[in-house]
Order: sequence, then C-alpha cells, then structure tokens
Amino acid sequence: MLADPDRYLTEFAQAGADGLIVPLEACRHLSRTLQSVRELGVRRGVAINPATPLVMLDDILAELDGVLLMAVEPGFGGQEFIPSSLERIAGARAALGRRGLGHVELAVDGGVHTRTIGTIARAGATVAVAGSAVFNRQGSVAENLTALRRAACDSG
Repeated sequence: MLADPDRYLTEFAQAGADGLIVPLEACRHLSRTLQSVRELGVRRGVAINPATPLVMLDDILAELDGVLLMAVEPGFGGQEFIPSSLERIAGARAALGRRGLGHVELAVDGGVHTRTIGTIARAGATVAVAGSAVFNRQGSVAENLTALRRAACDSG
C-alpha cells in the first residue's frame, strides 16, 4: 500500500510487473490512475479497505481486471480476518456477476490462513493473499502453501 501510487506506476511496470493494484483510498483521481496503468499495458486492479463501501467501485468495475478486498486494516501482518469481510466478498462477487464481469479476479488480503481460506473461497474470492500464514508459521514455506491449498480446495 502506497500513499501516492501514481509516482511509482511506471517504475513498477518497467521492473516487470504484469499488473498493478492501486489503493482506492490513496488515489486522488482514480480513473486517471487506472488510465495510466492501462497505458503501461499491464493489468489493472483496485484495492479497497474494510470500511470503504463497495459502492465506491461501481463506476469503475468494468475497467478492472481485479479487485482486492482488504479483510484487515492495512498496516501490519498477522491481523485476524474481519468476519464481516465474508459479506463483502459475496457482495463484490454478486456485483461482478450482475454486470457480466465474472472474469474479474476477486482477491482477499488479510487474515488468510488455513482456518479462513475455505470460507473466503466459498464466498467468491478467486485469489487469496497470504503472508503470515506462509512465512510466520511453523513448517516450511512449501508445507504452509500446501496446507493453504488443501484448505482452500476442501472448501467445497
């Protein structure tokens, strides 16, 4: 999460990023920022904080390749998943479906671990961002990733 993402778009794209996710709350002119990302030829995504209403995405959904819903307040790793995020995930997935945008990735970041990833997947997320569950747990990174994949697949 950056305070002024526009300053870094070109640098990240030139470094090889194939997609850029910008925080909605940090963009002064979100449509202009997304246009800049488009001109760089990479995928466009928007991240949205837990307290920001989903309706804030309505006017830009058709411009996006992905939406990242924060399930914790951004700032530090290891926070617990905010349970009301499940309703937000389902609501975002439904909004995408209503608009014929089922192809748009719906990612969730924050509090993702083996006890939450299944419900996150069932609610409609297609991508789960996990940091602490991969790097700060007992076991190797490979073992932790395997456990997350298994928990996600066992979600039904």
